Amino acid sequence: MHAITIPEAGGPEALVWAEVPDPVPGEGEVLVDVVASAVNRADLLQRQGFYNPPPGSSPYPGLECAGRVTDIGPGVSGWKIGDEVCALLAGGGYAEQVVVPAGQLLPVPDGVDLVTAAALPEVTSTVWSNVFMISHLRPGETFLVHGGSSGIGTMAIQLAKAVGARVAVTAGTKEKLDFCGELGADILINYREQDFVEEIKKATDGAGADVILDNMGAKYLDRNVQSLAANGRLAIIGMQGGVKGELNIATLLGKRAAVTATSLRGRPAEEKASIVAAVREHVWPLIATGHVRPIVDQTVPMSDAAAAHRVLEESNHIGKVLLVR
Repeated sequence: MHAITIPEAGGPEALVWAEVPDPVPGEGEVLVDVVASAVNRADLLQRQGFYNPPPGSSPYPGLECAGRVTDIGPGVSGWKIGDEVCALLAGGGYAEQVVVPAGQLLPVPDGVDLVTAAALPEVTSTVWSNVFMISHLRPGETFLVHGGSSGIGTMAIQLAKAVGARVAVTAGTKEKLDFCGELGADILINYREQDFVEEIKKATDGAGADVILDNMGAKYLDRNVQSLAANGRLAIIGMQGGVKGELNIATLLGKRAAVTATSLRGRPAEEKASIVAAVREHVWPLIATGHVRPIVDQTVPMSDAAAAHRVLEESNHIGKVLLVR
């Protein structure tokens, strides 16, 4: 088969479409013929040499895919050859075929085509696990998501609105904020022109946000804590703004607040399977009824993955960028 390889770390040009050995499913695994994958920030970090795949996983980038089951390993039940699926991966999505633990497979939701389904596994799993399973966002609470126009952000807005939360977003352009508003966001903050701490306090009569989903890390740590309400929960899922920040413990104690930080890729298979099962139970029905939808900015041929990486680096996109075969 062919896959996107990374012979040497570097810029987008480091991505090489090359012939590689065919994968073979083992115990509890299925083989998926990949129709589409999606580009995530973690893929850019892997290309740059900063985020190696977990031990034992595929060396190729790609944290999610959609396609058809073509082979089934020992000990797998509930799936058959020919099933159209999408999958959460530890790597290997940028390829013609990929082996997937059966617990990380999802059926393609009703009303979604096979290519578009590749936009769903990583964002739904990330948002559901962090915002609902860990941070327990509840109806009537105020939820702030940074990067509201990203793949994560567009999904977070829709899921938070679906459970009855009030949603605030940050983004860097009017176009992106307008789109977030169309998805249901109530509070639109241009981080280039406004201080999100002040805007959140103004919008909540000084109370603050009950849950914050943050992709920036160190750069926003102190300001996020300032923005939290009493008993607030800050969920950190990215490091775009650095890895080391100063945390004011006194402020955290005074608010009886919590800070959590998670990554999805390196979790044990059992934890991923639990998250995927929760997504299938809670999110898939919302997609089937049209209350939640995947947002796709554009599709790019998989062999030209470098072009897709440049799109993410330029950060003018809204939603997901997909790689198609």
